[in-house]
Amino acid sequence: MKKELLSPAGNIESLYQAVHNGADAIYISGKNYGARKFADNFTIEEMEHATKYCHLYGVKVYVTANTLIYESEIEEFINYIKELVRINVDALIMQDIGMITLVKQKFPNLEIHASTQCHNHNEQTVKFFEKLGVSRVVLAREMSLDEIKNIKTPLEKEVFIHGALCISYSGLCLFSSILLNRSGNRGECAGFCRLPYELYEKDKKIETKGKYLLSPKDLCSVEYLKEILDSDIKSLKIEGRMKSPEYVGFVTKVYRTLIDKYYNNEEMTINEEEFNNLKKLYSRKFTKGFLNNTSYKDLINIESPNHQGVYLGEVIKTTKNKITIKLKEELNQGDGIRFSNNEGMIANYIYNQKGLLINSGKPNEIIELDNKVNLYNTGKVIKTQDIKLINKLKNYNEKKLKVNFLVEAKLNQNLKITIKYNDISITEEENVIEKSINKTTTKEEMKEKLSKLGNTPFVLGDIEFSIDENIFIPIKEINNIRRVLVEKLKSKLEQQENEIIEKEFDYKPKNIELTKEVSFLVRTEEQINALINKNVNIYIENYELYKKYQKENVYYRTPRVEKVSDYSDDNLVITTFRNDIGNNCVSDIYLNNTNSYTTEILSKLGIKKIGLSIELSTIEVKNLIESFKEKYKTIPNVEELIYGYPELMIMKYCPLNSLLKKDNAPCSICKNKNFYLKDRNNEKYKIYNVNCLNYIMGYKPINNIDKIIEYQKMGINNFRIDLLDETKEEVLAIFSKISQNIFQK
Repeated sequence: MKKELLSPAGNIESLYQAVHNGADAIYISGKNYGARKFADNFTIEEMEHATKYCHLYGVKVYVTANTLIYESEIEEFINYIKELVRINVDALIMQDIGMITLVKQKFPNLEIHASTQCHNHNEQTVKFFEKLGVSRVVLAREMSLDEIKNIKTPLEKEVFIHGALCISYSGLCLFSSILLNRSGNRGECAGFCRLPYELYEKDKKIETKGKYLLSPKDLCSVEYLKEILDSDIKSLKIEGRMKSPEYVGFVTKVYRTLIDKYYNNEEMTINEEEFNNLKKLYSRKFTKGFLNNTSYKDLINIESPNHQGVYLGEVIKTTKNKITIKLKEELNQGDGIRFSNNEGMIANYIYNQKGLLINSGKPNEIIELDNKVNLYNTGKVIKTQDIKLINKLKNYNEKKLKVNFLVEAKLNQNLKITIKYNDISITEEENVIEKSINKTTTKEEMKEKLSKLGNTPFVLGDIEFSIDENIFIPIKEINNIRRVLVEKLKSKLEQQENEIIEKEFDYKPKNIELTKEVSFLVRTEEQINALINKNVNIYIENYELYKKYQKENVYYRTPRVEKVSDYSDDNLVITTFRNDIGNNCVSDIYLNNTNSYTTEILSKLGIKKIGLSIELSTIEVKNLIESFKEKYKTIPNVEELIYGYPELMIMKYCPLNSLLKKDNAPCSICKNKNFYLKDRNNEKYKIYNVNCLNYIMGYKPINNIDKIIEYQKMGINNFRIDLLDETKEEVLAIFSKISQNIFQK
């Protein structure tokens, strides 16, 4: 199975760089519905041009439509997908399972890839997407190569091999959404993982060497790419739709070269200069990531969340006006640098020790710069932008497609010239050929004219002749045929049209049993005892406690991350997409259900009560319910969170293990202890551990208890309360307040 190198493009220049540096496929986004909303991105017209351009060179185009879609956006979203179908993109990368189902039914021959935002982390989830009709799954960055190999599926597997990492499992991070109303699931991530935090145990601050405790390094897999290529992974993906075109081009070229070496049985190495260039273009320092089972300590750069570049030299003296640096690496005018005070600047003016302006400083030389950043300390300085490298990468060689010609020139017959590329042949004819009188047209003359392919995407390969002697062909006829053939071949390669099939979605009335229930997610045995005799459901995520208190109104909340999920119990709160649903199951509020189509899919799976995403506003909840009723002639049986600390992140990474564990000591740091992260605003986020996974909890609870009557008027009669570390007295107080509001008309 030939592997695919998949490169990012946030704008047209990045796309050109990716094409001409060896990408097999490129992923882009429109102005909306992509998980990188703040990249430049493409208009429909730009995407149409981009698609034709890529197809010309045999490169596929995948469009990210991988955000959650709200009910009020569905009509506009489907019209957008119709445009993508029209311009003949090769596949969509999608997250929203409701929209995957709708798009797949409306456009059955459109290829869909399940985004990493779908939380594709085990075989059960992958099998769910098999039934949904997708052709590829983009697997979670937290999976190891062994885990990936153990997933048995006919679907193509795709993994990230280079670029920025999310510290939370993708699709499960609500930090930006809850704190700033900027949903990472809708392309608006505000990067809370890149901010400074302090670690506390109860009220005691724990000193750390740095303050960026959640900021991962960048992934780089050049050192173990062979292991990836040896696996059954189909597509190797580079992250970087917000990176520069030069970054996209060079990273693509590095991995293209290594992949080609793999297939040519050559040693797969890059030299020190190439590796340093990767660092110069963008790096928060490199990690091998979870694919290679990286240790926690190698995953995070706690000292800085920014581009680290390469070591430039040492500041040996500062004055109010000048900074004196001893260089380890060359410094040129236009280079970007950053100092120990974390301030950066462009080196516009460089001076030698005599105070004279120079264009560049060489390694081991001492130079001076204007002190534009109020630097008063000595220390290391790094290069964050290499202007010579960038200018070199701007001037890439464009790919040329080798074409062959067949010339048929027989007396008293039309001149025929055929252009051939791969399995494509196009023939053009001109006027009847006459016997030469004064001048004979030679093969050499015809070859010269046909080879004039100039600034077209083509270059001449071979020419085959089948011609009579002593013939005359006007040169303008040969030039004219060449131009026509080149344009027709170019157009044919650009279009590569597939048949467009569009069908109507089939809405069938449903019979849904409506319930009126209050459910508490509990996290301590004290909380269970406070509620066990109340008229409520109890959701328990500790399996031993669930078995101890198991009864009709007690449910086991399945782990949100697990290698294998094989449960024989019926009373389950389902937290991941899967097909094997029991008889009395509830879907979790963190299952990213934001529209009526997702609600319908969960209902079809046999889930009796369906959690609504906590990202939905009251208006969007109302829109969902009304739309569901219009389509299916009944209201859905849904559940709404009315109180609880939100789960902002789920991390495989453990900051406690990384920062506090001593070498070779058994890890039980989190047991029976209260750890928090404190942000710049002095808000404290509890680190809550479940099965060696770390949840970052909100610093304050969501509290919509006063909206119960409003929700009931919409048709919601099931309400959920998520407890964290509340005492028995606090639990009973919450229960009492809810009892005063619940089911009041």
